[in-house]
Amino acid sequence: MKVVKFGGSSLASASQLEKVLHIVKSDAERRFVVVSAPGKRDDQDTKVTDALIKYYRQYIAGNDVSKEQNWIINRYADMVAELGLKSTIIEKISKSIISLATLPIENNEFLYDAFLAAGENNNAKLIAAYFNHNGIPARYVHPREAGLVVSSEPGNARILPSSYDKLEELNHSDEVLVIPGFFGVTQYGQICTFSRGGSDITGAIIAAGVKADVYENFTDVDGIFAAHPGIIHKPRSIAELTYREMRELAYAGFTVLHDEALLPAYRGKIPLVIKNTNNPEHPGTRIVHKHSEDHPPVVGIAGDSGFVSINMSKYLMNREVGFGRKALQILEDLNIGWEHMPTGIDDLSIILRERELTPIKEEEILRQLVQKAEVDFAEIEHDLSIIMIVGEKMKSHIGVTATATKALSDNKINIQMMSQGSSEVSIMFVVNKNQEKAAIRALYKAFFGSSENDE
Repeated sequence: MKVVKFGGSSLASASQLEKVLHIVKSDAERRFVVVSAPGKRDDQDTKVTDALIKYYRQYIAGNDVSKEQNWIINRYADMVAELGLKSTIIEKISKSIISLATLPIENNEFLYDAFLAAGENNNAKLIAAYFNHNGIPARYVHPREAGLVVSSEPGNARILPSSYDKLEELNHSDEVLVIPGFFGVTQYGQICTFSRGGSDITGAIIAAGVKADVYENFTDVDGIFAAHPGIIHKPRSIAELTYREMRELAYAGFTVLHDEALLPAYRGKIPLVIKNTNNPEHPGTRIVHKHSEDHPPVVGIAGDSGFVSINMSKYLMNREVGFGRKALQILEDLNIGWEHMPTGIDDLSIILRERELTPIKEEEILRQLVQKAEVDFAEIEHDLSIIMIVGEKMKSHIGVTATATKALSDNKINIQMMSQGSSEVSIMFVVNKNQEKAAIRALYKAFFGSSENDE
């Protein structure tokens, strides 16, 4: 039994929906279909979700919203007409889109979520109708009916554990169930969305709830590559990853899969497969708990920019009980999250996302480090990138770090910091932002061989 999720690019047009129909028809085990909102049809097009955001802004500003309503309705109407569906489906969608402008604005913290969720919700109605029109017995299921109950955190909903018992009842249906992704309902019935890209999360939750054998996540690429194709020309594809490896790669910039989507599938011990809607015969990348066969020590290399480092020094820091707590307390009091913390005997660095800081917060951090932690020196270093080499086999393979550092040294790339967790699933290097791509190319060549025509 399979749960399949289709992303926005897979559902952007009638021609794409024909591919989706063929994929679902080709395998009777694909019984649960989770859908995103329609994506862009071309580079000049607008995503339905972005159009809904514009609609929301016009509505709360008290402006005329008919233009935005008509654009969104026509977007669905074009697909309905091209697919030859009955007009009743676009009438339902039109009513749903227009009704958003009747929702209360004042004291309604879930209003934005209600607007955003309309993209996935109405697309699920359309796709269920399309399946039925083409011989697949299908039924649209609202998350409320499915039992997908979430916490009351607008834009950052979390599934409530009690939901899984209700979700398991979906197995009793003989139809293909089409479920909108990206949102659930609170205990009080409000629409509440996961973080952006959350249709991946919905798919994983449904897969865990119905105890699926496989969760297939269809997108527009042939799985996951060992490095970013925009940096490495035709990087090798990865046939199999473990959940821990995928989590590390997703953190460091691999955006094929929403990183939060890993948790429900991981806990449910459900294999996850990344596949391509435009090339469904390709096996894609399989994400599992444990590798099924022997693998090289490094499976992937990822990089991400937008980091800063708070560097501090204090003589005899290592003998001062509670110093680390004092430093981290300063960040906590300013509501700042941190990512990594490499240390020396008298030195400590705290790496965090640049978006966590403002000029005022930076001044306050430096001031408090001097006053409260009594450091001898403190600075904040900007424009940093992290590079991660990932692989569970590194733990039992001698020389991985030596190979990596030699590759970076030979290419005159300065390592600002490096860190490796106790699990040894990844090694992190901190480099200057302007050396990020060169570092990825050097490491890729060292571990996977040369790649011609790197961009």
